[in-house]
Amino acid sequence: MKASRSYYQVRAYNIRHRYDVNGFLEAYRRLLQKAVDEIWAEIRWIEKRDEKGRLIPMIPKDNNFKNHYLRSLLMDGWSYSKHYVDSAIKQAYSMLKSWRRSYLKGERRKEKPVVKRRFVRVKETLYTFKDGKIKVSLRPHEEHLVFDVSKAWFLKRAKGELGELILGEKHLTVTFRFKRDEGEVKGKMAWDCNERSLDGFSPSTGWIRIDLTKLFHIHRVYEAKRKRLQQRASKKPSLRRVLAKYSDREKNRARGFVHKLTTFMSRKFKGYIHGFENLRKRGCSTAQKHTTGTSQRSTGRRS
Repeated sequence: MKASRSYYQVRAYNIRHRYDVNGFLEAYRRLLQKAVDEIWAEIRWIEKRDEKGRLIPMIPKDNNFKNHYLRSLLMDGWSYSKHYVDSAIKQAYSMLKSWRRSYLKGERRKEKPVVKRRFVRVKETLYTFKDGKIKVSLRPHEEHLVFDVSKAWFLKRAKGELGELILGEKHLTVTFRFKRDEGEVKGKMAWDCNERSLDGFSPSTGWIRIDLTKLFHIHRVYEAKRKRLQQRASKKPSLRRVLAKYSDREKNRARGFVHKLTTFMSRKFKGYIHGFENLRKRGCSTAQKHTTGTSQRSTGRRS
């Protein structure tokens, strides 16, 4: 008898907040960069070269370095909860492992990763969820943030247990992780992302094509508007505000289109497992780069 397989799914929902967390996020960004710097300094470059003739990087895994030296170094001067130091170490190792995979594939250079985005991953040990309120600790027994989600629309749909939180400047991302048995899955569907269409295939449904011409049109129209304004803005600085307004308008209209599209897909193909093409293409021609860039602006994915 064949054992049934299970799949884990994670669903994320955004909650807008008005807290001023810029100082905390910047402090964590610097902490994370410091962790990356220290780990990078300890990387050993093995003389055994790969197919592309480059040295092989070996990321330090020694517990004494990771759990004692690095942790003690990052704790020095850190005024927030010590659990954020553990999160920074874990995230720094994840970043460098991702860089190493890309480096060995020839997609990245021998350059240290730089932390630019400001956000914090909040582990389960750093928050409590009670009576519809999420309480995130910043400083033990001193400072915390409270998010009331008792009337949030997603609570009726959310399955599984509350998982990791992601705190940003304007949003708190809440994740739910749950197990799904293979018997509950209707099928699997593979998607190919193109410039003007999203093409999918499943043995049970056959070929499916979703038209993205409207999204392509949005990007092209605002691209032309920005190009004209950029030429004039160099001589007239006041036009920079208008340029920023057009950029925001493009982003909002593209986001609205993508939101409607994903809502349609989730309802139309409910119960399916979806696989998407990896958009991290490198070494493309100029035309291919433009195509990929258009898709990335819409989906928010960056190389």
